[in-house]
Amino acid sequence: MRIGSTKNSFARSCCLLVAALLVCTMLNGCSYVLFLGYLIGGPPSVEPEFDAQTKESMTDKEVTVAVVCFAPNEVLYGFENVHHELAKYVTFRLQEHKIKTVPPDYVKGWLEENKDWDKPEEIGAYFKATYVVYVDLNEFSLYEEGSASLYRGQAEAIVSVWKMDDSGEAEKIFSAEKISKYPAQQPISTSEETFTNFKARYLSRLSDQIGRFFYEYYISDEIAGDS
Repeated sequence: MRIGSTKNSFARSCCLLVAALLVCTMLNGCSYVLFLGYLIGGPPSVEPEFDAQTKESMTDKEVTVAVVCFAPNEVLYGFENVHHELAKYVTFRLQEHKIKTVPPDYVKGWLEENKDWDKPEEIGAYFKATYVVYVDLNEFSLYEEGSASLYRGQAEAIVSVWKMDDSGEAEKIFSAEKISKYPAQQPISTSEETFTNFKARYLSRLSDQIGRFFYEYYISDEIAGDS
Protein backbone atom coordinates (compact mmCIF):
# COMPACT_ATOMS: atom_id res chain seq x y z
CA MET A 1 0.00 0.00 0.00
CA ARG A 2 1.27 3.50 -0.83
CA ILE A 3 1.38 5.51 2.39
CA GLY A 4 1.55 8.84 0.57
CA SER A 5 -1.58 8.01 -1.41
CA THR A 6 -3.45 7.04 1.75
CA LYS A 7 -2.48 10.29 3.47
CA ASN A 8 -3.65 12.32 0.48
CA SER A 9 -6.97 10.49 0.43
CA PHE A 10 -7.45 11.06 4.15
CA ALA A 11 -6.57 14.72 3.79
CA ARG A 12 -9.07 15.19 0.97
CA SER A 13 -11.78 13.52 3.05
CA CYS A 14 -11.04 15.79 6.01
CA CYS A 15 -11.16 18.87 3.80
CA LEU A 16 -14.50 17.84 2.33
CA LEU A 17 -15.92 17.20 5.78
CA VAL A 18 -14.73 20.56 7.11
CA ALA A 19 -16.06 22.37 4.06
CA ALA A 20 -19.40 20.59 4.37
CA LEU A 21 -19.72 21.49 8.04
CA LEU A 22 -18.89 25.13 7.27
CA VAL A 23 -21.67 25.18 4.68
CA CYS A 24 -23.97 23.55 7.18
CA THR A 25 -23.37 26.26 9.77
CA MET A 26 -24.49 28.87 7.25
CA LEU A 27 -27.78 27.10 6.55
CA ASN A 28 -30.65 27.93 8.88
CA GLY A 29 -31.85 24.88 10.84
CA CYS A 30 -29.27 22.47 9.45
CA SER A 31 -28.91 19.25 11.48
CA TYR A 32 -25.34 18.11 12.07
CA VAL A 33 -26.48 14.57 12.77
CA LEU A 34 -28.45 14.37 9.53
CA PHE A 35 -25.63 15.92 7.54
CA LEU A 36 -22.99 13.58 8.98
CA GLY A 37 -25.30 10.66 8.26
CA TYR A 38 -25.50 11.87 4.66
CA LEU A 39 -21.71 11.95 4.38
CA ILE A 40 -21.28 8.51 5.92
CA GLY A 41 -24.20 6.58 4.50
CA GLY A 42 -25.23 8.48 1.41
CA PRO A 43 -28.36 10.56 0.73
CA PRO A 44 -31.46 9.78 2.84
CA SER A 45 -34.12 7.77 1.04
CA VAL A 46 -37.89 7.84 1.43
CA GLU A 47 -39.90 4.67 1.99
CA PRO A 48 -42.71 4.25 -0.55
CA GLU A 49 -46.09 5.22 0.89
CA PHE A 50 -47.58 1.97 -0.43
CA ASP A 51 -45.04 -0.10 1.52
CA ALA A 52 -45.56 1.94 4.69
CA GLN A 53 -49.36 1.59 4.62
CA THR A 54 -49.73 -2.01 3.46
CA LYS A 55 -46.50 -3.64 4.71
CA GLU A 56 -46.20 -5.10 1.21
CA SER A 57 -43.88 -4.25 -1.69
CA MET A 58 -44.21 -4.21 -5.45
CA THR A 59 -40.52 -4.99 -5.77
CA ASP A 60 -41.02 -8.50 -4.35
CA LYS A 61 -39.85 -11.21 -6.72
CA GLU A 62 -43.19 -12.88 -7.52
CA VAL A 63 -45.17 -9.67 -7.98
CA THR A 64 -46.63 -8.51 -11.31
CA VAL A 65 -48.34 -5.14 -11.72
CA ALA A 66 -50.83 -3.91 -14.30
CA VAL A 67 -51.35 -0.16 -14.70
CA VAL A 68 -54.54 1.42 -16.01
CA CYS A 69 -55.58 5.05 -16.17
CA PHE A 70 -59.06 6.51 -16.49
CA ALA A 71 -59.81 10.10 -17.51
CA PRO A 72 -63.25 11.75 -17.81
CA ASN A 73 -64.51 13.13 -21.10
CA GLU A 74 -63.69 16.73 -20.16
CA VAL A 75 -60.01 15.74 -19.89
CA LEU A 76 -60.02 13.55 -22.99
CA TYR A 77 -61.63 16.35 -25.00
CA GLY A 78 -58.40 18.33 -24.80
CA PHE A 79 -55.97 15.40 -24.55
CA GLU A 80 -57.47 12.48 -26.44
CA ASN A 81 -55.07 9.70 -25.45
CA VAL A 82 -53.61 11.07 -22.25
CA HIS A 83 -55.00 8.18 -20.16
CA HIS A 84 -53.14 5.62 -22.28
CA GLU A 85 -50.03 7.80 -22.41
CA LEU A 86 -49.89 8.28 -18.65
CA ALA A 87 -50.46 4.56 -18.03
CA LYS A 88 -47.51 3.80 -20.32
CA TYR A 89 -45.25 6.34 -18.62
CA VAL A 90 -46.13 5.03 -15.16
CA THR A 91 -45.53 1.45 -16.29
CA PHE A 92 -42.08 2.32 -17.61
CA ARG A 93 -41.27 4.12 -14.36
CA LEU A 94 -42.09 1.01 -12.38
CA GLN A 95 -39.97 -1.09 -14.74
CA GLU A 96 -37.03 1.28 -14.21
CA HIS A 97 -37.26 0.54 -10.50
CA LYS A 98 -37.24 -3.25 -10.83
CA ILE A 99 -41.01 -3.76 -10.60
CA LYS A 100 -42.35 -6.41 -12.98
CA THR A 101 -45.24 -5.06 -15.06
CA VAL A 102 -47.72 -6.11 -17.70
CA PRO A 103 -46.67 -4.45 -21.01
CA PRO A 104 -48.77 -1.28 -21.42
CA ASP A 105 -49.70 -2.10 -25.03
CA TYR A 106 -51.23 -5.38 -23.81
CA VAL A 107 -53.35 -3.51 -21.28
CA LYS A 108 -54.37 -0.91 -23.87
CA GLY A 109 -55.33 -3.67 -26.31
CA TRP A 110 -57.50 -5.38 -23.71
CA LEU A 111 -59.22 -2.10 -22.84
CA GLU A 112 -60.01 -1.41 -26.49
CA GLU A 113 -61.51 -4.89 -26.88
CA ASN A 114 -63.49 -4.68 -23.62
CA LYS A 115 -64.98 -1.21 -23.63
CA ASP A 116 -67.69 -2.17 -21.14
CA TRP A 117 -65.23 -3.04 -18.35
CA ASP A 118 -65.95 -1.31 -15.06
CA LYS A 119 -63.74 -2.95 -12.41
CA PRO A 120 -59.91 -2.95 -12.17
CA GLU A 121 -60.04 -6.57 -11.03
CA GLU A 122 -61.19 -7.59 -14.53
CA ILE A 123 -57.80 -6.45 -15.85
CA GLY A 124 -55.93 -8.09 -12.98
CA ALA A 125 -57.72 -11.40 -13.47
CA TYR A 126 -57.09 -11.47 -17.22
CA PHE A 127 -53.37 -10.76 -16.92
CA LYS A 128 -52.94 -12.75 -13.68
CA ALA A 129 -51.46 -9.68 -12.04
CA THR A 130 -50.75 -9.40 -8.33
CA TYR A 131 -51.75 -5.75 -8.17
CA VAL A 132 -53.64 -3.34 -10.40
CA VAL A 133 -52.57 0.29 -10.13
CA TYR A 134 -55.60 2.39 -11.07
CA VAL A 135 -54.99 6.09 -11.81
CA ASP A 136 -58.16 8.18 -11.85
CA LEU A 137 -56.99 11.32 -13.66
CA ASN A 138 -59.60 13.90 -12.67
CA GLU A 139 -57.80 16.97 -14.06
CA PHE A 140 -54.98 17.53 -16.54
CA SER A 141 -53.65 20.60 -18.31
CA LEU A 142 -50.41 21.89 -19.80
CA TYR A 143 -50.94 25.65 -19.65
CA GLU A 144 -50.73 28.19 -16.89
CA GLU A 145 -54.24 29.10 -15.80
CA GLY A 146 -55.58 31.96 -17.88
CA SER A 147 -52.66 31.90 -20.34
CA ALA A 148 -52.12 30.43 -23.78
CA SER A 149 -48.47 31.48 -23.92
CA LEU A 150 -47.13 29.85 -20.74
CA TYR A 151 -46.67 26.15 -20.05
CA ARG A 152 -47.32 24.73 -16.60
CA GLY A 153 -48.31 21.08 -16.22
CA GLN A 154 -51.07 20.53 -13.69
CA ALA A 155 -52.92 17.40 -12.70
CA GLU A 156 -55.08 15.93 -9.97
CA ALA A 157 -55.46 12.18 -9.62
CA ILE A 158 -56.51 9.49 -7.19
CA VAL A 159 -54.10 6.54 -7.29
CA SER A 160 -55.49 3.25 -6.01
CA VAL A 161 -54.11 -0.28 -5.78
CA TRP A 162 -56.23 -3.40 -6.03
CA LYS A 163 -54.77 -6.67 -4.78
CA MET A 164 -55.88 -9.82 -6.59
CA ASP A 165 -56.55 -13.15 -4.91
CA ASP A 166 -56.41 -16.66 -6.37
CA SER A 167 -60.13 -16.62 -7.25
CA GLY A 168 -59.85 -13.53 -9.45
CA GLU A 169 -61.44 -11.21 -6.90
CA ALA A 170 -59.75 -8.05 -5.68
CA GLU A 171 -59.56 -5.81 -2.65
CA LYS A 172 -58.59 -2.14 -2.67
CA ILE A 173 -55.66 -1.91 -0.26
CA PHE A 174 -54.25 1.53 -1.06
CA SER A 175 -55.48 4.94 -2.15
CA ALA A 176 -53.72 8.31 -2.28
CA GLU A 177 -54.30 11.68 -3.89
CA LYS A 178 -51.70 13.24 -6.14
CA ILE A 179 -51.86 16.96 -6.89
CA SER A 180 -49.15 17.93 -9.35
CA LYS A 181 -47.76 21.22 -10.65
CA TYR A 182 -44.70 21.46 -12.88
CA PRO A 183 -42.55 23.51 -12.93
CA ALA A 184 -43.18 24.38 -9.31
CA GLN A 185 -41.49 27.80 -9.33
CA GLN A 186 -42.54 29.50 -12.55
CA PRO A 187 -44.13 28.61 -15.88
CA ILE A 188 -42.27 28.25 -19.18
CA SER A 189 -42.86 30.43 -22.22
CA THR A 190 -44.29 28.59 -25.21
CA SER A 191 -41.62 30.30 -27.30
CA GLU A 192 -38.91 28.33 -25.47
CA GLU A 193 -40.21 24.79 -26.02
CA THR A 194 -42.55 22.92 -28.34
CA PHE A 195 -45.90 21.68 -27.10
CA THR A 196 -44.97 18.06 -27.85
CA ASN A 197 -41.70 18.26 -25.96
CA PHE A 198 -43.23 19.91 -22.89
CA LYS A 199 -46.08 17.40 -22.82
CA ALA A 200 -43.61 14.50 -22.85
CA ARG A 201 -41.52 16.15 -20.15
CA TYR A 202 -44.52 16.71 -17.92
CA LEU A 203 -45.84 13.18 -18.38
CA SER A 204 -42.38 11.94 -17.40
CA ARG A 205 -42.45 14.11 -14.26
CA LEU A 206 -46.04 13.16 -13.36
CA SER A 207 -45.33 9.46 -13.81
CA ASP A 208 -42.40 9.75 -11.42
CA GLN A 209 -44.55 11.53 -8.86
CA ILE A 210 -47.08 8.70 -9.07
CA GLY A 211 -44.39 6.03 -9.17
CA ARG A 212 -42.90 7.25 -5.90
CA PHE A 213 -45.92 5.83 -4.11
CA PHE A 214 -44.38 2.45 -4.97
CA TYR A 215 -40.60 2.73 -5.11
CA GLU A 216 -37.89 4.23 -2.97
CA TYR A 217 -36.49 7.63 -3.92
CA TYR A 218 -34.13 10.24 -2.53
CA ILE A 219 -35.09 13.62 -1.09
CA SER A 220 -32.58 15.30 -3.40
CA ASP A 221 -34.43 13.82 -6.40
CA GLU A 222 -37.64 15.49 -5.26
CA ILE A 223 -35.98 18.91 -5.04
CA ALA A 224 -34.25 18.56 -8.42
CA GLY A 225 -37.37 17.23 -10.15
CA ASP A 226 -39.47 20.30 -9.36
CA SER A 227 -37.19 22.66 -11.26
